[in-house]
Amino acid sequence: MEDHTVAAASDSVAESEQTAGDSRGIGCRRDTKPDVRAKSEQAAGDGRGIGCRRDTKPGVRAAGERAAGDGRIRLVVLYGGRSAEHDVSCVSARHVVAAADPTKYVVEPVGITRQGRWVQAAEAIRALEAGPDALPERLSTAGPEVEPLPTLASRPDAAATVVLPVLHGPNGEDGTVQGLLELAGVPYAGAGVLASALCMDKTAANTMLDAAGIAHARWRSFTLDDPSATDAELARSVEALVDELGLPVFVKPASMGSSVGITRAVNRQRVADGLRLASRYDRRIIVEEAVTAREVEVAVLGNDDPEASLPGEVVPGAEFYDYADKYEDGAELLIPAPLDDDEAAACRSLAIDAYRALRVEGLARVDFLYEDGRSGRGGRGWLVSELNTMPGFTPISMYPKLWAASGLSYPQLIDRLVALALERHARREQHAFTEPTLHID
Repeated sequence: MEDHTVAAASDSVAESEQTAGDSRGIGCRRDTKPDVRAKSEQAAGDGRGIGCRRDTKPGVRAAGERAAGDGRIRLVVLYGGRSAEHDVSCVSARHVVAAADPTKYVVEPVGITRQGRWVQAAEAIRALEAGPDALPERLSTAGPEVEPLPTLASRPDAAATVVLPVLHGPNGEDGTVQGLLELAGVPYAGAGVLASALCMDKTAANTMLDAAGIAHARWRSFTLDDPSATDAELARSVEALVDELGLPVFVKPASMGSSVGITRAVNRQRVADGLRLASRYDRRIIVEEAVTAREVEVAVLGNDDPEASLPGEVVPGAEFYDYADKYEDGAELLIPAPLDDDEAAACRSLAIDAYRALRVEGLARVDFLYEDGRSGRGGRGWLVSELNTMPGFTPISMYPKLWAASGLSYPQLIDRLVALALERHARREQHAFTEPTLHID
């Protein structure tokens, strides 16, 4: 069976301090009026909004403003987790905690150890009392153990409790924690259960994108339960993959991010090696054709009326955009991406289409491979690579940088995420306890 997928690994990205200076800077519509940037900056200045959409429902902002006006919101920042992206999460959480406005939020960092224990982040709490500059470069998951549900429960001394799950990868970004938060009845930032699960599993996401008519590169799925499988045992499968997709290919765990467990295979032996490596992280594996293309990323923010940032481009410093490139500042980041107006508009529009096709709410970073037909690249145009529903929030991460360049600062971004969480929770509460209606003739 032939499928479709991506070519290069994508997740968090190197930062850039550049800001946009042209008409492509904010939002997703090409017909945005010239004064939209000034209006968006004014809105962003009070923490309430950005982008090209002016028809956002009033509740998005009002919920957060009412809560902040009646008292500070209790913001529980979950971080760490059991996935291979534990360390990235600890760095992301440090910068989220530091950026949250203390006049609006009582921030409570809660760590999850690699063994799955929930702990009160005692070191981070002490550091916050001295000010955000006192925080370590990454939050520790050491501290007194706490029970998850009581930790998440609303408290009478807070205007509201909102959870920001800064968890990357399985057991955090895949719908598991989101399901717990739904059962606990607490507002939380980011995608819901379904969208989180779909976007985490690249094979499921690609199947949905294909059904929506959204282009992506060719791919095949593969299942391997034994990471010690021999070359002879894998030979027939490797040959079938190469016959269909050619070489080189990318071999990835289906449900992993940050380029963890990825192999760029240039020959059959490397394909077999890549299958064994990927199976250490997930029995389900995705094998993708290698595409010679530009790597472009767009940040999306919103619930029913999502907004797209200006695009940014990643120029990898390695053979492909690997873990070191993403988190050791090895790649070059171009913000805004060097695209003409039509290209940028098409990219932003497609980002929102993909976001909606996968039922995402809150936020996501949409990664593209762009075959622009130049310099030996193919001519298929925009290919969606993947959607990351909890992108990195480290100092060199693309998502907050794209919004900063679009006029929305890091603290204002947190305000928007909190407001969106409260809006969605209020909407869901309208349906959660509806009594069944009996029709008796």
